[in-house]
Formats: sequence, structure tokens, C-alpha cells
Amino acid sequence: MSRGFLLLTTLPIVIGLSAADDHARVRAKDLPAPAPIKELWQPPARISAQDLFHGPWGNADAPDAAATYRFQRSKRRGVNPGMTVVDQLGREWSVKQAPHDSRGAEGPIEVVLSRVLSAVGYHQPPVYYLPGFTMADTFGTRHEPGGRFRLKVPDLKERTTWSWGENPFVGMRPHQGLLVILIMFNSADLKNSNNTVYEHKTASGTEEWYVVRDLGAALGTTAGLRPRRGDPDQFAAMPFLSGVNGGHVTFGYDGRRYNIVRDRITPEDVRWACALLAQLTEAQWYDAFRAGGFEKPAAEPFIRTLRRKIAEGLALATA
Repeated sequence: MSRGFLLLTTLPIVIGLSAADDHARVRAKDLPAPAPIKELWQPPARISAQDLFHGPWGNADAPDAAATYRFQRSKRRGVNPGMTVVDQLGREWSVKQAPHDSRGAEGPIEVVLSRVLSAVGYHQPPVYYLPGFTMADTFGTRHEPGGRFRLKVPDLKERTTWSWGENPFVGMRPHQGLLVILIMFNSADLKNSNNTVYEHKTASGTEEWYVVRDLGAALGTTAGLRPRRGDPDQFAAMPFLSGVNGGHVTFGYDGRRYNIVRDRITPEDVRWACALLAQLTEAQWYDAFRAGGFEKPAAEPFIRTLRRKIAEGLALATA
């Protein structure tokens, strides 16, 4: 990675927001004090060597497909059904269910995008995919449709949410690049409630992680109340970049929260993010989709579109 990739934009900026989650106009003086950028992003070591199948937490933290999981409680919010379960080791899992052949379900897509974000330096909790699992409750033991399994880790505690418009990293290159990557994946659910601040305990102390979570509404369309997810044809048909106006990039993105990137992202931001993603190998792309339960034929059209978008971003001119 060249030294240029690590430069951060630190000049104060004024951002106009009108999305549902950001009603007020935010001024630079109203933003939180600067925080170490490592709380959002850390320069990854050898992107091309990252394991995109097991992810940053590795195979040791993966759910056991052969285990019987004990039901704890049902999920009460969101589009996809889900629940909290406990495995035979006493580990607690949040499960977002999705049938194995349901490419439009959120769980598999969330694992794919989580793998990509972690590979290029963004913090992610441990998430995995199982096509199905055995569950025991008061009614007995039965087979359940699988989906995204997110592990509750003792050293990683959820603290609060964070806002796209008011956070310590607004205007910094990794913050801008994160938005570019989410737009590239047609992430349709860019609301503040999907952003989580974690307290991460390490041997040397405690740090905060700013994480984008619940990433499953992607790889499809972005408009409407219930955009279509995981649709390769719709994903390919929707343009990534529309041009550059006044030094800022315009996107083909038509989601309800487009205002969080309007007049905010520069061509340099786009090229920076695309340069990170361009370091992923073909095998890594397939591993990321395989981690989400996608067979190779199902993954191919998505990967083809993503690589086209990356090339488009790298070639973006300043004006």
C-alpha cells in the first residue's frame, strides 16, 4: 500500500443533512472532538493475504454446524426472522435466519460485506453463516433454517449507536472511503441505528470500535421502502458513478439516505477506497461470498459487477 493511501482529510467541513436520521444541519464546530482513526479503521497488513472465508476472528470462533443450540429468545425487530441461541460451549449467538437458497435474505449478504470490510481495515464483530442448525426449546429438538450467526464476545461489548453526520471521523479519508464501499455494494439501509460503538478490551487496555453493522440490505436495489436484496441483475443494472460536480462525486445510488454522501465525497475518496478493494484477489472474492453461503455460480455475477465498479472508481477523473 502506498503512503498516499494513508493520508487523512482533516480540514473542517460543513455538511447539509436532511435524511430521516439526521434532521439538523451539522456544522464543523458541533462535531465531536477528533478521535484516533484506529477506532474506525486500521491500515490492513497485506490485503491480498487476508482470510475472507473465516474472517478476522478465525475458525476458532465459528459456530459448530453439528451442535445443538438452546433457544433463548426471539428477535422482535427487523425484516428477517431471528433469535438468540446458546451453544454447547455456553456461547451466545444472535441468529438472523435465512433459507439457504434465499439469495435475497439479509443474513448471507451481511456476512459477505462484513468479510470485505474487515479485509480492508474496518472493524467487524465475529459473524458467520450456517445453512441450517439444530435447536432445542420447550417444544423439543428440531432443524431450523440457518443464516447469519453473530457471536457475543465477552471482550466486545455494545455501548451505543453512532451517527453518520456527527462522529469523530467526519471528513477523514477512511470515513469517506467507508461510505464509498457501502454505496458500491448498494447498501440500502444506511441509517444510524445500524451503526454500533463497541467497547473492545485488549491486553493493553480498552478501546472503542466504530462499526457498521446489519449490512444485509445490499447487492440489489436501493430505492423504495423495501429494496430488493441479493439480485445480481438489478445490482448490475444500477450505475455506481454519475460524474463529478463542484469537486464532489455524484453516484447512481437512489436510496432514501443519499444525503449522507451528497456534496461530500471527492474523487480522491473514491480512488482511495477502490485502491483498497483492488488488492483483493479473485479467490478472496469467492471466499467472501462462500462465507455467506453463496455457491460459485451465484457469486460470479456479483463479483463481476463489483470488479467493474472498482475499475470505474480507479479511473475516476478529478473533474
